[in-house]
Amino acid sequence: MKLLITGGAGFIGSNFTRMAVNQNPSWKVTVLDKLTYAGRRENLSDLEDNSRFTFIRGDICDPVAVAEAMNGCDAIVNFAAETHVDRSIDDSSSFVRTDIEGVRVLLEEFRKEKRNLFLQISTDEVYGSVESGKSREDDVLAPRSPYAASKAGGELLAMSYWTTYETPVVVTRSSNNYGPWQYPEKLFPLFITNALDGEPLPLYGDGLNRRDWMYVLDHCRALMLILENPVPGSTYNIGAGEEYTNREVTDGILAATDADPGLVRYIDDRPGHDRRYALDVSSIKEKLGWKAEISFEEGLELTVAWYMNNRAWWKEIKSGRFKEYYRVMYSERLGNSRENR
Repeated sequence: MKLLITGGAGFIGSNFTRMAVNQNPSWKVTVLDKLTYAGRRENLSDLEDNSRFTFIRGDICDPVAVAEAMNGCDAIVNFAAETHVDRSIDDSSSFVRTDIEGVRVLLEEFRKEKRNLFLQISTDEVYGSVESGKSREDDVLAPRSPYAASKAGGELLAMSYWTTYETPVVVTRSSNNYGPWQYPEKLFPLFITNALDGEPLPLYGDGLNRRDWMYVLDHCRALMLILENPVPGSTYNIGAGEEYTNREVTDGILAATDADPGLVRYIDDRPGHDRRYALDVSSIKEKLGWKAEISFEEGLELTVAWYMNNRAWWKEIKSGRFKEYYRVMYSERLGNSRENR
């Protein structure tokens, strides 16, 4: 198989790329990545000398770059996206461009030839806040942030190509991922690295927003199964069933890093912060035999160990333009914060 992975230098994309190359000796893998702030060539440095791996720097919104990258490929996994809710609240334009228009450009090039699968990676956030029960694949989508709305738009567009052109599309909606190589704007890497540096941990609202947390390699295993068993027109929820509040995650990080609980600061919540996400994953379990294998406790231990052993990677990030982003995002909030309760 010749596989194209867009956004393959990002968090989930780089973990999946590594799995695809290392576990499939007959596959040729090409990564197309724009290398925006969260996509980093260093995330794939261990694959650079592999003859079956090719990296192309380019934008999924650029038809020329997409045509070059997709030449001869059998399947595509589209991770390329703007993903951070906070950034989408500040400026939604890049989210609409990449998460919707970028998907359209990819689909148009993909359907020019007969290919096996277009796998569109989406998120549980398209369902909106779920106060009780669990979201099923046939539930109505009700995104509540510009990020979630852009992802819903991208996956609906992709599925429309299946209906209209019989383009072999599959959509996946995953719960919150955590693990190695995650850019430190998200909760896990931000709190782990701040705790290791003795810096405040800025916890939104009352800290009781609840998420299903999944270790990234479990997600990657699910995607591999879908690639190997494609059923065009399908949508799969992918989650671990490990629900924890943000406060519980924070306490776990504090314990794993042996950090002072007094580092926690309660700050003003972000607008429209969804209270809870939860996924019914019975479909992928029944159809493909997949289930998460890494418990939250094990995944947290693995993740903290990775950040402790890879300080140079995140220290460089946090000393660059991230530093200004962090100041703008948190300085005023931390100035008005409430101490750990």
